[in-house]
Amino acid sequence: MNKDNVTSTPVALSAQEIVNCQAGGDCSGGEPASVFEYAYTHGISHSSCEQYDAHNLTKPNGCEPIDICKDCTWPPCPIGQTCQDKCWAVPYKKHYVSSYYGVAGVTKMKTELFMHGPLGCGIQATEKFETTYTGGIYSEFIADPQLNHEISIVGYGVDDKGVEYWIGRNSWGTYWGEYGFFKLPIGT
Repeated sequence: MNKDNVTSTPVALSAQEIVNCQAGGDCSGGEPASVFEYAYTHGISHSSCEQYDAHNLTKPNGCEPIDICKDCTWPPCPIGQTCQDKCWAVPYKKHYVSSYYGVAGVTKMKTELFMHGPLGCGIQATEKFETTYTGGIYSEFIADPQLNHEISIVGYGVDDKGVEYWIGRNSWGTYWGEYGFFKLPIGT
């Protein structure tokens, strides 16, 4: 039995759609409330529709159907090329949020995780966090934190020394951290 209390979402939503459609941010940062507003009004496709590639869309016409969900011919596009001429828009299911609101405090956050799943959360992503974290509970003192990165809190747990931690999901890919996830101490 897993000792961590981890909740999961039924589908992974497309972060690249949010970037492509300027639905609350781009690869330089964003506003989470705007993302939730977009999900509430427009819906978001499944992550398999448009894989996150950490690049801003630069199109004069803005977000088009092919920028939300597409399929492409074989072979895969070489690195550094877009190969959009070998791709076409495909139908997709839209996933909506029924409501959104703020949550603060350990007890309220744990309750929301248990009842409704992952929470959007702003953090200060430092160079140390980005380049040196490979596992375990990450801790770095920042006197005056400046939020510059959005992550998802997907669960919480307790290590073998009794230290409580949040389980975070990052957008930097499976090469980073613990296959794209990380742990932060609760309450410090």
